[in-house]
Amino acid sequence: MLKENDKSIDFILPDSEGKEVSLSSFKGKKVVLYFYPKDNTPGCNKEACSFRDVYDDILETGAVVIGVSPDSTASHEKFKSKFGLPFFLLSDSDHKVAEAYGSWGEKKMYGKSYMGIIRSTFIIDETGTIIKVFPKVSPEKHGEEVLKFLS
Repeated sequence: MLKENDKSIDFILPDSEGKEVSLSSFKGKKVVLYFYPKDNTPGCNKEACSFRDVYDDILETGAVVIGVSPDSTASHEKFKSKFGLPFFLLSDSDHKVAEAYGSWGEKKMYGKSYMGIIRSTFIIDETGTIIKVFPKVSPEKHGEEVLKFLS
């Protein structure tokens, strides 16, 4: 997993409308880059809504929020619409970006191992340097936790 003081890795991924979005297009702003497993699942719903609920406050700190999961752009569009999510959701269908950030790895559920997204968040400063990593995230209050760091 990338660490604090590492340079972020640029990428280009499609958003919920199919438009390409690059990390480098946000240079000069702080970026909250969060990786989450799957749209419309209990933990991911809580995490997305926690960011939604403090989104305006995060914007006031000069930061933007970008969520990344392997879900399709169509899935992201439904997810955004259902929960009123005002931030970018990007589709990393081949999980290459998650792998580059160290947010893809082995997980266990019900005694079975599988590969998937490791819920994690990276705060990237205006120059593209990672200034904070949240390697294990508790979804419910994560938006507030990130806002507290940014404030």
